[in-house]
Amino acid sequence: MKSIGFLSFGHWSAQQGSATRTAGDALLQAIDIAVGAEELGVDGAYFRVHHFARQHASPFPLLAAVGARTSRIEIGTGVIDMRYENPLYMAEDAGAADLISQGRLQLGISRGSPEQVIDGWRYFGYAPAEGESEADMARRHAQVFLQMLEGQGFAEPNPRPMFPNPPGRLRLEPFSEGLKERIWWGAGSNKTAEWAAQMGMNLQSSTLKDDENGAPFHVQQAEQIRAYRAAWAAAGHKRSPRVSVSRSIFAITNDLDRAYFGRGGKEGDSRGYIEAQRSIFGRSYADEPDKLVEQLKGDEAIAEADTLLLTIPNSLGVDYNLHALESIVTQVAPGLGWR
Repeated sequence: MKSIGFLSFGHWSAQQGSATRTAGDALLQAIDIAVGAEELGVDGAYFRVHHFARQHASPFPLLAAVGARTSRIEIGTGVIDMRYENPLYMAEDAGAADLISQGRLQLGISRGSPEQVIDGWRYFGYAPAEGESEADMARRHAQVFLQMLEGQGFAEPNPRPMFPNPPGRLRLEPFSEGLKERIWWGAGSNKTAEWAAQMGMNLQSSTLKDDENGAPFHVQQAEQIRAYRAAWAAAGHKRSPRVSVSRSIFAITNDLDRAYFGRGGKEGDSRGYIEAQRSIFGRSYADEPDKLVEQLKGDEAIAEADTLLLTIPNSLGVDYNLHALESIVTQVAPGLGWR
């Protein structure tokens, strides 16, 4: 069995052919896709976060809305860029969203990817400390966030408060028990995956990572997962971690599928540079269901992971995205032993 979720970037534009012409369209349709995905038996609804872009940006209102409209499906992010975050305010938002969903939040956080503007986090009021890189700042914010999720009191109470306080120092409210164990780190390298394990976070690995040895993407990603699990074991954590990978996978079952994806998915990995770092981008998959089963059997990283996040073309509308998800869940997953 493998947990299967979807990952939406939440694109919206007024271009011809787009079913999400406004930000409101993208948000409301995201809720509808999550509701429909739950009815199909999909396990997770995850949303990407990009600032200064016509995509999903502020995740917690959306997560709370999805949590209120559903009852079983996990809801999460992949990922929140911690360079932009006030970790205390974020802990309050996350606690509220988790309580609304009754403990279904699976929150992916990370250093983040290149953004739409130069040093966008500066506009949010954040800057690295002396001798600190922006990646260091993101990890520092993440560590404070994790500390807040422990629920320990740290703030000295006012001796004359407006409302009565419990004894001792105060923690942030609302507090949601167990949320800390449902935080994931989006790692782009083996080193950051090992750091995530040491911090006790689950691992998210996307379709992009540092090209560390020239091997195919799925092989390098599987190596990253194994390095993460070894670091987890060495850290002595008591629980078992979770690991997700993301893929673009489309089953071609009708003429509309063929029109959208009939020529895609057969290409291999691609390589390039992001912020001077040589990177590798994993291939997409698009084929008839039986052929997809054979192709996916050879993906080492999917085999290593317990959770698969399917990236969806949200701007094609609710009905098409639910059709695409249903095709994977009913016609591909069983052939791989995932269902």
